[in-house]
Amino acid sequence: MSAGHMLCGVAIVLATVLGSFCITVVTASPEAQRYNFRFVRHARDAPLVSYYNYIVVGGGTAGCPLAATLSERSRVLLLERGGLPYASRNVSSEYHFADALSDASPLSPAQRFVSEDGVVNARARVLGGGSCLNAGFYTRASGGYVRAAGWDHRLVNASYRWVERALVFRPAVPQWQRALREGLLQAGVTPDNGYTLEHVQGTKIGGTIFDRRGRRHTAADFLRRAHPRRLTVFLHATVSRILFRRAEGTAKPVAYGVVFTDTLGVQHHVYLRRGGAKNEVILAAGTLGSPQLLMLSGVGPRAHLEKHGIRTVHDQPGVGQGVADNPMNSVFVPSPVPVALSLVQVVGVTRFGSFIEGVSGSQFGIPLHGRGAAHHAARNFGMFSPMTGQLGTVPPKERTPEAMRRAAEVMRRLDRRAFRGGFILEKVLGPLSTGHIELRSADAHANPAVTFNYFRDPRDVERCARGIEAIERVVRSRAFSRFTYANHTAMDAAFRRAAGTAYFPVNLLPRHPRDTRTLQQYCRDTVMTIWHYHGGCHVGGVVDRDYRVVGVQGLRVVDSSTFRYSPGTNPQATVMMLGRYMGLRILKERWIRKGAEDKH
Repeated sequence: MSAGHMLCGVAIVLATVLGSFCITVVTASPEAQRYNFRFVRHARDAPLVSYYNYIVVGGGTAGCPLAATLSERSRVLLLERGGLPYASRNVSSEYHFADALSDASPLSPAQRFVSEDGVVNARARVLGGGSCLNAGFYTRASGGYVRAAGWDHRLVNASYRWVERALVFRPAVPQWQRALREGLLQAGVTPDNGYTLEHVQGTKIGGTIFDRRGRRHTAADFLRRAHPRRLTVFLHATVSRILFRRAEGTAKPVAYGVVFTDTLGVQHHVYLRRGGAKNEVILAAGTLGSPQLLMLSGVGPRAHLEKHGIRTVHDQPGVGQGVADNPMNSVFVPSPVPVALSLVQVVGVTRFGSFIEGVSGSQFGIPLHGRGAAHHAARNFGMFSPMTGQLGTVPPKERTPEAMRRAAEVMRRLDRRAFRGGFILEKVLGPLSTGHIELRSADAHANPAVTFNYFRDPRDVERCARGIEAIERVVRSRAFSRFTYANHTAMDAAFRRAAGTAYFPVNLLPRHPRDTRTLQQYCRDTVMTIWHYHGGCHVGGVVDRDYRVVGVQGLRVVDSSTFRYSPGTNPQATVMMLGRYMGLRILKERWIRKGAEDKH
């Protein structure tokens, strides 16, 4: 044997050995060391071959609590295609909340995509997932939702409490939010439920993942509870496919590993340790990522896979189907007085299937004080602005890049007084309208094609219209009078004087002197996303009640892609809970099975 062949063989053996034990030869990043995440490393430093009991794909809102829980008793690898959240103030600070969504660079924690409907959206690309990008509101799913899902309510409650001890806070509610709360009650969204994490009809104050200093706590924080010697996390690791084989004694394909690529384009192979059916690959890559990866790996509709040259492992027509995004419509309510910054804190849960929330603050949530304030005022204007992809003043199909640029330029020139006030929004329950996800190519780095079919079901349109009517009642209420003008005409005139232009890229309340559309048409024309999309791997279709992928073995999906409807008013609490809940369930199954094997 030549020296070259011997060296090659030694390299392969070394890679295998390193993957079988805790990888201590790689230096963790300063940020990882600071948060005691010595098990977090860059994918470039990963061995070419490694072995684990569980491979979790996606370090997001579900993946982090899932991996942390599994590491209590097993060796776990967590693969995340993004980076750490802690080094970025755009992620960690409430005051820079909109900057992450405005960042369209290749390294942004928010990867932008445009649905086939024309609505601009974003998917997370960071350890911690959507909990690093959202407005922080925390509320549980309803009891009815838990029962319909077939979950063990005691374990659900214990899992929620585990989440809440780590990162949920009671918000300090400023005057604008208090006025919104009282306005909702006066508008008939009753009863007053005070502060609660439960999903109940009426008006309430919910929890938040921002602490009193405005610092965001994310799902990545759950990794502090992981067993540091049993968990390995690789960042900037893009999984391209799941590996399947045919096992003796079964007709079903068995998942036995994954292939991921680092930022240099080097492929790494990760395999499940020998040990039978106890070891698993678990997808937690989200509503877009999990269906996409299944299809890239040959699990999906046969005709669609063949179109992209992908060999079918299991013909599963349900993969990518039933995807939905809760339609959101917002109105800007100009205020005659300055308004403090606030993200979502109060919600009105109506009887007719619409949820009403609000965000406030000068410059659309960008503060006008402190270091760098002028810089940020020039860069973006917060949550509902063309800088974040939110442009509701033109119908979705007309939201071209040129329209976005024009709107952004107008906003940069406007007098800051024009944006003194806040947004009140309504989000439709469910929704009943659904769409689908399809591959654009066989490239795992590319966004898939997503169609949500907003308002295809007329019941969604009616819920939206009634929600807009409720917002009108809130704005006209006595409780909200300090933060609005006397009537539509006065509001419109004051806003135009401050704006100094006939065009401004935000929606005021409909039925003002220049808007003659029906509320139903207003809903269709002004629809935007609230980033609560879900579905594509439904329970009862793609996965069973234990979240195992039907038709194959050794593979589960645990994330929002399994939801038929969005839980509660905001889904992050339930997605985090599901990660913990399923981690505990899987460990229990493992040790029951191990005990049975030991007896034999």
